[in-house]
Formats: sequence, structure tokens, C-alpha cells
Amino acid sequence: MVTVNMHDAKTKLSSLVEGLESGRENEIVLARNGKPVARLVPYSAPKRFGAAQHILAGLNLPETVEAFNAGDTEIAADFAASGEQDIFP
Repeated sequence: MVTVNMHDAKTKLSSLVEGLESGRENEIVLARNGKPVARLVPYSAPKRFGAAQHILAGLNLPETVEAFNAGDTEIAADFAASGEQDIFP
């Protein structure tokens, strides 16, 4: 871990980022007047595929649209009844 004052960080930003990219540094602490105020760390893209899989695992969700729509006969009956009504004045 390297600590760099703000003024030096402004002038050496490219080389600081290059150190993170190359793996030479894993964290850079930015300081103002010798006091740490921020951290620079390498960016790692979030893993999005299957991100909510653990949340949805125990919910027993329907696999298809048809299975979802067949789940509640009362709602289906309401939709059917609303389709039969004349909604125009």
C-alpha cells in the first residue's frame, strides 16, 4: 500500500493508475496534509450473470409464461371479465 499526497497524485495520476493496472500496487491511499482521505483500488467488473440466483432459489417461481399465468385463476377470471366489458362511453 502506497500513500500519496493530493498534489503528487494530481501530477502522477497516470503512473499511479498504471501501477494498479499492472498489479504492482493493489491499493493507493490518497492523503491531504498527511491524513488519508481516499483509496484507489483496481476496478473489477461486477459479475452480473446469475447475480440474483441465490435470492430466487427458494421461491419456486414458474418456469414459463404459461405456468405463471395459470397460477391464479381469480386473476385470470378478472382479466377475462374486463375484456368482455365495453370501456368506451
